[in-house]
Amino acid sequence: MATEHSGTGDPARTLALLWRTAEPVARKGRPDLGVDRITAVAVEIADTDGLAALSMRRVAERLGVGTMSLYTYVPGKGELVDVMVDLVNGGTPRPDDVPGGWRGRLTRIAHDNWDLHLRHPWLLQVAGHRAVLGPNVAAKYDYELRALDGIGLTDVEMDAVLSLVLGHVRTAARQHVETALTAQRTGLTDGQWWEAAAPILARVLDPARFPTAARVGQAAGEAHDAPYDASHALGFGLDRILDGVAALIASRAQ
Repeated sequence: MATEHSGTGDPARTLALLWRTAEPVARKGRPDLGVDRITAVAVEIADTDGLAALSMRRVAERLGVGTMSLYTYVPGKGELVDVMVDLVNGGTPRPDDVPGGWRGRLTRIAHDNWDLHLRHPWLLQVAGHRAVLGPNVAAKYDYELRALDGIGLTDVEMDAVLSLVLGHVRTAARQHVETALTAQRTGLTDGQWWEAAAPILARVLDPARFPTAARVGQAAGEAHDAPYDASHALGFGLDRILDGVAALIASRAQ
């Protein structure tokens, strides 16, 4: 699903953009044109049409300027994607009064990141092996790590637990988004697709031959009204991850 990779632009230029350390002065007649405005428009395009539809030319057209005007502020698409990622990561809530201890805090962080990916599904199209080292990403990382600070984990374990939770959220969000895209492109919901397939499956799928698959598949389908429910997977998997963290913490007290 990924169509772009973070960290593909020039590192020095990308960091200058992210931290706004060397932003050019706006040209005469376009005081509104700058990195912030360009990035906001790029996010609007990606939110609506996906990352594959994003180009410097498309952003320029939306802004009513020539494409070359953008290069005064942003060296290229690689750097722009990193700034976009940093911008939207600044939109997650960061309350300090979440009940439920570390477990409640991590649960809130997971659901806030779920919401972030549903607001900006193009984030799922960005492979993030190289971290976006911008101010919003740094602030979000710092806030999320504080949910794990002082509970008995090492610093490396804190980072690993947070990565595990966020990776699980990203996987569930990807499934949710792909389900919606499939329904949009085929004109059929999962329920409608299975309803159409059911008569054929009843003839060819012998429960005596596949007893466990037939029993479990029927139970899951009836529970979710679909073969898979990403929201259920998010909650179930998150609970199991947090159970494991709780067991790790408890083992330190023995």
